[in-house]
Amino acid sequence: MSRFRIYPTPKQEAALLQHCAHARYVWNLALEQWSMWAPHRGPAPRFVKQCRQLTEARAEFGWLRAGSQTVQQQALRDFDQALKGFYSGTHRRPRWRKAGLHEGFRIVGSQASRIVKLNRRWAKVNIPKVGWVRLRMSRKIPDAKSYRISRDRMDRWHIAFAVVPEPVPGPGTGAVVGVDRGVTLSAVLSTGELLECPGWSKHEQERLKHLQRRLARGRRGSNRRRRLRLAIAKLHRRAANRRKDWVERISTDLARRFDVIRVEDLRIVSMTKRPKPRPDPRRPGVYLPNQRRAKAGLNRGILMNGWGDLARRLEEKAPGRVERVNPANTSLTCSVCGHCTSKNRENQAVFRCVACGHRANADVNAAINIAAGRAVSARRETPVRVSQKREPQPTTSA
Repeated sequence: MSRFRIYPTPKQEAALLQHCAHARYVWNLALEQWSMWAPHRGPAPRFVKQCRQLTEARAEFGWLRAGSQTVQQQALRDFDQALKGFYSGTHRRPRWRKAGLHEGFRIVGSQASRIVKLNRRWAKVNIPKVGWVRLRMSRKIPDAKSYRISRDRMDRWHIAFAVVPEPVPGPGTGAVVGVDRGVTLSAVLSTGELLECPGWSKHEQERLKHLQRRLARGRRGSNRRRRLRLAIAKLHRRAANRRKDWVERISTDLARRFDVIRVEDLRIVSMTKRPKPRPDPRRPGVYLPNQRRAKAGLNRGILMNGWGDLARRLEEKAPGRVERVNPANTSLTCSVCGHCTSKNRENQAVFRCVACGHRANADVNAAINIAAGRAVSARRETPVRVSQKREPQPTTSA
């Protein structure tokens, strides 16, 4: 997906927001129909029948007829595609779309190719019932058959084209690397390189805390609360941009330097869930401590270090060359003799084998075990799973 900034006028922005509201309304209405399905009611209406219902609704309601039929029908098509992905097990269950959080719509077909270049830096795109909107050409615009218009939490508008990027070619030398992801150090390579994702500065943390306290005292619906939410969103977006830039640079560098990249097979979604409450069996209505504050800090550290983003971008840039290794005992096993015990870890940073006396950085030792792959499995039966993403397939979603 290739994304660019667009700069609509105030009048065009109002029209774009109306398109977003219509697409969100149609999506939620289709989700409500599907959620109310029951055996005695018969099957829920699908795309073709919902398009007929949309035509009848546009004929009856003027506010819906004022919007673009292309945008509204595409929302129904996207929902139908989401259902197919859910039933096939490749995507999660479709969810409700909320105002202010899910602002966007998609255009597919001949409308998506109506882009005119103005000069070296600027172009314009024709959006149905909005007109020509300025587009910043930060790089070459791809030849795509669909695009998606969206607005982020900082009130910035973007256009994203649905294209499959070319994979990064490997060096062809057979080089293998293991990547150990952590909280203190974002990524450690088996070559001994220590990589750290840029996080929040001390000033940004203090400002975020100050803004959140002011937001808690603000009155809902007030202009001051809206400005505070925008300021907080800018801080989070700035941190996310730094993290995304780091992931892009590191993933490209690894894909170019190594032919085989091995990472731990981590279930990050399950790892970052909040702990469940622990009821006190002796006192009804009272709960025991469950260390939720410590777990929240750990979850925040995992997400801020971009564990999932790094593995995902590696699989996209080096398809078929990324292998996932079972993470069990990789940090407790000696990379020299293969002895495994919890006593090998003196602390978080130091690894010292009690059998052979090998001493090394704990994360580097774990990365070497991950890079060993099959060699480790010969000692400890640690399986290696090759990523199923062999070659990028063309897609029409943006």
